[in-house]
Amino acid sequence: MPDLTLLPAYLAAVAIITIAPGPDSAYIVAVALERGPRAGLLSALGMALGMVAHVTAAALGLAVLLRSIPAAQHGVELAGGLYLGWLALTTVRSARTPPAAAGGTLSAGRVLRRAALTNVLNPKTVLFFAAFLPRFTTAANGPLWVQLLVLGLVFLIAGLVWDSLLGLCAGRLGRGLAQGRRTATAVNLVTATTFALLALFLLHSASAAVVA
Repeated sequence: MPDLTLLPAYLAAVAIITIAPGPDSAYIVAVALERGPRAGLLSALGMALGMVAHVTAAALGLAVLLRSIPAAQHGVELAGGLYLGWLALTTVRSARTPPAAAGGTLSAGRVLRRAALTNVLNPKTVLFFAAFLPRFTTAANGPLWVQLLVLGLVFLIAGLVWDSLLGLCAGRLGRGLAQGRRTATAVNLVTATTFALLALFLLHSASAAVVA
């Protein structure tokens, strides 16, 4: 089990990372604003499914290995940037589609899959597991993989709770704003811009590291 004396500091770090804006929250808000609270909750669940991959990787020691290979970290940033760029393009395309038609093109399964992939490719989460999670473990507290697994599950639960609240609030706000095609188009364009800016940030970070 993890060292309980380190738990308050860990929970504070988890809260900061979870609440900080990033690709995950941008995706949840975008989907919830356009498709309502149910889609927001599905997005939150998809993020949790993606988090399972991070928790498993941490327990297997892959997160520590990733931290030791800078090229792998830059690869994650590049993949995340390209994926967010693709999301920006698809969101712009949906802005040109009538709201009724757009709402029917994204099934629950696709919402879950996109959310899970967004989380898996989120460098913020990858770097948290690689750089911070091992710091809250101690050799005297039993097998390292068990400590990493417990800490990872705490992170997953905290993220699921926050993402669910975010999805519900954004979904209800979206319903209040849904008064016609102009509003839906404006929401999609703002969302696409957010995805594009995040993509440019990640791509710039990856390219700067390669040049350096």
